[in-house]
Amino acid sequence: MGINSTLPFSGLRVLDLSQGIAGPYCAEILWQQGAEVIKIDPPEGDWSRNIGVVRGRQSATSVSYNAGKKGICLDARKEAGRRILRELAIQADVVIQNFRPGVVERLGIGFETLTAERPELVYVSISGYGQDGPYSDAPASDSVIQADSGLMFSNQDADRNPRRVGLLLADISTGLYAAQSTAAALYGRLKSGVGSHVRISLFEACAALQSNDIATHSIAGERPAGAVSAPNGVFATADGVLSVLALNNDQFTRLCRALNLPHWLEDPRFKSNADRLINRDVLHAELTTLLAQATTAIWTERLKAEDVLHAEVRDYVSLTAHPQAEHLGLFKTVRQPGVGDVQFVGVPGVDNPRAMTAAPDIGQHSVEILQAAGLPDDEINLLLETGVVRQAEIPSEIV
Repeated sequence: MGINSTLPFSGLRVLDLSQGIAGPYCAEILWQQGAEVIKIDPPEGDWSRNIGVVRGRQSATSVSYNAGKKGICLDARKEAGRRILRELAIQADVVIQNFRPGVVERLGIGFETLTAERPELVYVSISGYGQDGPYSDAPASDSVIQADSGLMFSNQDADRNPRRVGLLLADISTGLYAAQSTAAALYGRLKSGVGSHVRISLFEACAALQSNDIATHSIAGERPAGAVSAPNGVFATADGVLSVLALNNDQFTRLCRALNLPHWLEDPRFKSNADRLINRDVLHAELTTLLAQATTAIWTERLKAEDVLHAEVRDYVSLTAHPQAEHLGLFKTVRQPGVGDVQFVGVPGVDNPRAMTAAPDIGQHSVEILQAAGLPDDEINLLLETGVVRQAEIPSEIV
């Protein structure tokens, strides 16, 4: 597991019952901060194994959000499976689940049931809309929540057409908020000795992400379209694409110096940011013509010399070659059996991070986990024989 005793959650035991992205990412963050994480897979596996780019029994998604965890395959539809699930939960410090409201109670692993025996447990419930209320049973996905929470509205194009953000942002942000709330709950436990129930939903997380835009709308009565300053846009160069902007008069002056545009400084249409926003199309038309005449490297050198806000618009290949990415050691490589080498970016802010290891196959560590939980070998063998627990074969060689 690559244990690093200097990490803040070293020694913490996390049981990850969740599937998809939000819950697994929360658990993944805790793993990268030192926790031991046991991933529970149903016999058919976490559904994230079958979405997006898939190789064998893994996908890019399942590798990204389950690297380093230990995996057990457990059939909770059977009474013996539910009993084992409960025993593992009782031994954990943190339980993370994202079943629909009511399911964990039927499985006998709800918050009230578990904390009656283990009051120090931090129990994390992640849902689409919340644990109760008129939408609590509604089916939810990243796209559904992006639409329903206003996130697509916030990402309108120039014609005010709402658009989905091109990341699984609802799921990812919920995982981040859940991890922060879990850390806060663990700190509360450190002070009181008692755990708590962390309840978070994709709907709440997406709304929270838009706090500034919601405040802007409440003040202005509408959501202003486009950027908050001018010039502010993406422009083609002779060999690439640059993002260039100025947020205030000082930055605008430096931009004019860098691009040799002194007439802009004398033009009353560009006197303030408010004026420049009104005349944004004029500014952008001239920038479009100018920047297309030289390479990205030439413009970058000139903009950098005047400390102008700018950046090359990169794809993921050029991102890996970014000088700062190389300096930070931003990219790690996970050697995933059956898949090959996968590039991985760890959680920021973790000093002396653990070495990244592969995501588990379905049931890869089942016997090891049950032995560590104190089950005798004869009971483990019976669970395997009856199909309650499944042990994966040794992972295949990397392809």
